[in-house]
Amino acid sequence: MDGPGAIGASEFDALMAPLGPFGVAPVMVAGVSGGPHSLALALLLARWAGARGGRLVAGIVDHGLRDDSAAEASTVAGWMAARGIEARVEALGLAPGPGMQARAREGRLAALMRVCAAVGAPWLALGQHRGDQAETLLLRGFAGSGPAGLAGMAAARSAGGVLVIRPLLGVAPARLEAVVAAAGLAPIRDPSNENSAFARVRLRVALGDPVGEGPGVAALAAAAAAFARRRVRSGEAVAARIAQAARLHPEGFARLDLAALGTDGMAVAALAALLRVVSGAAFAPPRDAVAALLARGEGTLGGARLMRGGLLLREEAAMAPPVPALPGARWDGRFVLEGRPPEGCVIGALGDARLPRPPWLPAAVARTMPAIRRDTVLVAAPGLSYPSSQEHAACRLRFAPAGAACA
Repeated sequence: MDGPGAIGASEFDALMAPLGPFGVAPVMVAGVSGGPHSLALALLLARWAGARGGRLVAGIVDHGLRDDSAAEASTVAGWMAARGIEARVEALGLAPGPGMQARAREGRLAALMRVCAAVGAPWLALGQHRGDQAETLLLRGFAGSGPAGLAGMAAARSAGGVLVIRPLLGVAPARLEAVVAAAGLAPIRDPSNENSAFARVRLRVALGDPVGEGPGVAALAAAAAAFARRRVRSGEAVAARIAQAARLHPEGFARLDLAALGTDGMAVAALAALLRVVSGAAFAPPRDAVAALLARGEGTLGGARLMRGGLLLREEAAMAPPVPALPGARWDGRFVLEGRPPEGCVIGALGDARLPRPPWLPAAVARTMPAIRRDTVLVAAPGLSYPSSQEHAACRLRFAPAGAACA
């Protein structure tokens, strides 16, 4: 693992340090596709965690987009087992079609978060490197992103109840290849990474720096890091404004003091972050649209609804359809199931079901809260303590939106 050009233990320790603290005996999941960069991450993290009395779990996602994807996942799991690393395989079963890369990324992240929930890991590590960061900055720049978008991928961000970390963002991909070569592994090469139908692949070719050690990629990565530092400072200011002007509730809504929120640029950023949390969306709506909503004082945007008086809740018409009620299941990008309900149940919106609710909970919010049903029959609404039987007391639907405020 410590061959020429490879990252050593002390260097990796230094990469991990600013992403902590990690406490004693940390349990961590790493997304491992079998490609060189995720394999390097797994090898480095396994040594790092072991030195601290912890353990690494390799989350392997079978996307189902190639005939041999299941065999590849099994092969990667075998590589991990041979090195004493626990592996868990999650199958996606994606269908080819429009937006395949984006759908695969979203599905993979959701699957890895299920692995985190299953093993009790509060951290999910991903293997993006310096070249990926440079490409992200350019793609967002071409799309007209502002300073927050130009910060690229965050080295650490909260998502779905875990902390997603990317310790390798400043590392050239050639050095990760060296880690894998030193371990005697022949990584799996994803053919889609060579498919010029994808914008990211075309951009990678245009950059002309496959090893990620040229001045262009280095300059782009440095620019992203500078924007990231600016994003951190801005995030701290946004968090302070939210703390001053909003109260978030675990039922999935917020009450805003619009006068305290204000109307300046920081108010727009704070409202954008809150819209993202309440809707469960991965990204906030466009800034101009958020500013217009703030000026109106009511309306719907990005899957959330702002009511006159400052009540911010999920837009009912935008909620996701029911999903199978399996442990760790996520519904509507907002709620995660803890516990195991009876077989054959699904999680969906409470909707028209009439249940007792506390006087402080608006009826409009109750309709957007999750419930567990079997064959259209209401089985449980944990957020409203229904029913009170012991059988369902162990079931909890925890508010854990895909994007935390200011993340």
